[in-house]
Amino acid sequence: MIAPLKSISYGKQQITEADLDAVKQVLLSDYLTQGSTIDAFEEAFAAYVGSKFAVALSNGTAALHLCAMALGVGAGSRVIVPSITFAASANCIRYCDGDVYFCDIHPHTYTADYHKIEELITSKPKGFFSGMVLVDFAGFAVNLEQFRILADRHGIWIIEDACHAPGGYFIDGAGHKQLCGNGKFADLAIFSFHPVKHLTTGEGGMITTNNRELYQQLRMLRTHGITREPDRLTENHGGWYYEMQTLGYNYRLTDFQAALGISQLKRADAGVERRRELAARYTRAFENKAWNLGNSGIMEGHAYHLYILQSPKRKELYDFLRTKQIYAQVHYIPVHTMPYYKQFESTPATLEEAEKYYQTCLSLPMYPTLSNEEQDFVIEQIFQFYEQFE
Repeated sequence: MIAPLKSISYGKQQITEADLDAVKQVLLSDYLTQGSTIDAFEEAFAAYVGSKFAVALSNGTAALHLCAMALGVGAGSRVIVPSITFAASANCIRYCDGDVYFCDIHPHTYTADYHKIEELITSKPKGFFSGMVLVDFAGFAVNLEQFRILADRHGIWIIEDACHAPGGYFIDGAGHKQLCGNGKFADLAIFSFHPVKHLTTGEGGMITTNNRELYQQLRMLRTHGITREPDRLTENHGGWYYEMQTLGYNYRLTDFQAALGISQLKRADAGVERRRELAARYTRAFENKAWNLGNSGIMEGHAYHLYILQSPKRKELYDFLRTKQIYAQVHYIPVHTMPYYKQFESTPATLEEAEKYYQTCLSLPMYPTLSNEEQDFVIEQIFQFYEQFE
């Protein structure tokens, strides 16, 4: 097969003429920052995931930070976080002076291992842990119904980090689809709109929830802790009046970013379906290969932000693919191994499955505009690499 004329990255945004027109319309309007387009984006996104409320923010990390603040994380708070995730999932707890307790992953889903979290919680006195951050890693939806029962038993809140999983879902005990971020089981859920994610606003994030009190608190926290809502003011001097009622941040999204988000959201379902098609093609190609060490089955509800190949000689394969202009990536280095986190007593010395996973994981190109021909070239090059060892 002839190599493509352009390089192939692990992820890539798509910007269409409709996207450009939507942004241009806002750029030519009276409001660039805090107009009605943000409200429209929040309403559209909440409807997409099935939640009651949504709060748009400047990025996914800001969303995580405000979730931790709204849930009262502070000195003495202890929060469980899976080690296979981006550092921000844990850092948000540290921003608020809380302590992070890393947990191991399940070897087939790469998400937090329920039984190991249950063991960790029950090994401590009741009330020891404040909450848990559960990550829909690579797009696989965590069974939050199961974790909600555990959390309620021990008085623990749940943040769902769904950055990889808009459009993803799991099947609950009654046989119903539960969309990632719908707020039924997690107290708060967060999404990222970075360019390599399912939809992009350049940078951007969203928090979804069904809790009105948390929703109102988050809206105030993203804007310096300021409110103009008449029913929340302690006094009112007139139409210009506002109050800073808590210490907040400037974590706001802009109107033209929100316009891009609305436009991208219109083709979100098609994007997820294309990701699932690409995942099925990879799976068919790699099944029964001796060097494919990972889960080779198609998983229902998976949103496939990433397609993970677990394979020996990972570094050599990574380097080989780069010579073919195929830019695969590694997601992620276990956070508990980072020098910053090693200084804390709560950080475990080892987490067997997380570290085992890291030795072999490689994220292959996965984005809706990846063509079948480009994907076939990626597959062919992987076959070529491993043929030399057969």
